Amino acid sequence: MADEKLLTVRDVSLILNISEKEVTDLAEDGKIPAYKVGGLYMRFKKEQVEEFRRKVKPLQLKTEIAPQKYSLREKIGDFLYFNDFYLLATFIIVALLFVIFRG
Repeated sequence: MADEKLLTVRDVSLILNISEKEVTDLAEDGKIPAYKVGGLYMRFKKEQVEEFRRKVKPLQLKTEIAPQKYSLREKIGDFLYFNDFYLLATFIIVALLFVIFRG
């Protein structure tokens, strides 16, 4: 037991392919057995993490999110919504240049 290397939160997050926050939450909820070293640092046994991964991964269905199709009207609406300041500023500058050079 003394020779056994315990995993850190970062190691577990890489093994399970989840964030460190999610690992901490799972450990606090008791879903992954965790051990506190010095009352501060969380450590995990590799066998227990692997068992958790085998138990949980088959239950999770990975569904890929299909890219949404946007209509031309929605694209133009988004463009105007996010760039309204720049369009208005360009219009004002062009109008002022027209007035200045026109006479």
